[in-house]
Formats: sequence, C-alpha cells, structure tokens
Amino acid sequence: MDEKKENINAENEVKVKKKKNHNNHNKWQEQNEKLVKQNAELNDKLLRITAEMQNMKRHFEEDKMRLIKYDGEKLILEILPIVDNFERAIILDDENLSDELSKFLSGFKMIYGNLVDILNKLEVKEIECVGKPFDSISMNAVLIDHIKDVDDNIVIDCMQKGYMYKDKIIRPAMVKVNNKESEE
Repeated sequence: MDEKKENINAENEVKVKKKKNHNNHNKWQEQNEKLVKQNAELNDKLLRITAEMQNMKRHFEEDKMRLIKYDGEKLILEILPIVDNFERAIILDDENLSDELSKFLSGFKMIYGNLVDILNKLEVKEIECVGKPFDSISMNAVLIDHIKDVDDNIVIDCMQKGYMYKDKIIRPAMVKVNNKESEE
C-alpha cells in the first residue's frame, strides 16, 4: 500500500509539475506575444520618425536652396525705385537742353545703363506688358480705359514697370487695361 501511495504521490507531483510548466509556458507565450507587439509598435514609430526626419531634412535643404537662389532680392527691390527715377530723368529731350544739362543727361543715361546691366547679370528681367493680355499674376490694373479699337483686357499703358528675379515675380507691373464697354 505504501507503494501505491508513493505512486499516487509521484503521479500527483508529475501532474502538478506539468500544470506549473503549462502555466509557465502560457505566461512565457503571453509575454513573448506582448514583446513582439511592443517591438512592432516601436519599429513602426522608428520608421515614422525616420521618415519625418528625412522630410524635415528635405524641406530644410529646399528652403536653403531657395534662400541661396533669391539671395539678392531685398537689394534688388531697393534698387528698382532708383532705376525708375533714372528712367523718368532720361526721358527729357536732349536737343532742347544746354550743353551743360545735356552732359548731365548723358551721365544719367550712362549710370542708368550700368544699373540695367547689373540687373541683367543678376537675372532681373522687365515684365513685358504693353499690348499683351492682362495677367493678374504679373500685373496690377490701376486704371481702365475704353478704347473701341483695342480688344478687351489688353494692356494699353504701363504706369510702373514690373520685374521678375530669375523665375519669381518680385514687383508686378502697374498697368492701364482696356475695357470696350462704355462708361454708361
């Protein structure tokens, strides 16, 4: 009988150990699944952060290139009114001036030519507008006229020149646009 009790006790111990091993196995499996899930979440976060960093770097590089490309824009905007004033000054008729005033005018023309050359080297171009259709992106309509012989929305006069710096409009032209409709 003792032997039977010992066998029963031994069997019970084996069952208890199996149950403990099974419980431990379940706990390890749950922990493993939890760790696998956390690992996947962390990998996903890492990928998102890496992508965000690459986007930030790309945006930074684009901004830097844009700054370099349009480096002289502020200076050019300061010079354009001076160019406008030189253009107004050299419109005078050279024939009706005294020799002294004619020399001043030729000096103004030379300075104006130098300024225009510098602007051309910096890739600053005048926006051609007279006789062309009105473009609201590169032009501001400040006056409207009603000429019957000219098509609608055609620029008939330029009040102030507009300029482009490389591929960017830095000052729209101020223009007079035709509108055939009567003033009624």
